[in-house]
Amino acid sequence: MGAAVRRHVAVLLLLSAAGACDSRQRAHREPRSTADHTAARRQMVERQLAPGRDIRDANVLRVMATVPRHEFVPESERAHAYEDRPLPIGHDQTISQPYIVAFMTEQLAPKPADRVLEIGTGSGYQAAVLAMLVAEVYTIEIVEPLARDAEATLRRLGYENVFVRAGDGYRGWPEAAPFDAIIVTCAPDHVPQPLVDQLRIGGRMIIPVGEGGTQSLVLLEKQGENVVRTAVLPVRFVPMTGEAETRRDAR
Repeated sequence: MGAAVRRHVAVLLLLSAAGACDSRQRAHREPRSTADHTAARRQMVERQLAPGRDIRDANVLRVMATVPRHEFVPESERAHAYEDRPLPIGHDQTISQPYIVAFMTEQLAPKPADRVLEIGTGSGYQAAVLAMLVAEVYTIEIVEPLARDAEATLRRLGYENVFVRAGDGYRGWPEAAPFDAIIVTCAPDHVPQPLVDQLRIGGRMIIPVGEGGTQSLVLLEKQGENVVRTAVLPVRFVPMTGEAETRRDAR
């Protein structure tokens, strides 16, 4: 059996195993899509995520093969929806490449009962991926038109466990805290303390930190009074604006 065939079989087995163990849980969460891009999504998983790259969580792979990324990009970009690159979504913002979405999701080690906070809703795609893996997703977007569009798309596709707020995410969503996991998809030059405070003990946060081309994706794990910080990947995200930008300019 050739290497390419073995890789194809390995991915199919991972997706099948994940589907068998949680079909009851996802029955009410399957997204509604206006077009069938199943083959494109499966090809995306096989070529961009596993097993040639380091995405190994079977549930993450299954969800990446399910969520309709083309529904979260402008019509002018839909032909490129399943390519391994970020795409513009307007307002000088982008939707992250599929690999980064899968990688950040896997780093959170999401569980079915988790409540997750996302800072930087963007198109809503990352929230949709998380919504199929956890109980609730709270997501904040500082660009109000993007927040409105993302909420409309998520509602149209049936993601009922995602709650969208337009506003500055630097201080999080305190009235909904604590969270089992926090994901940040825009880069401040430091980890906002309010987000650390809203992370449950035992929780995990994945966040890009830095400026320009010197950003690093950082994983934080809250262990009692201590926060363990690990740099996991060099990245380049749009900068966090609002209070984070004000604090950056004041330094």
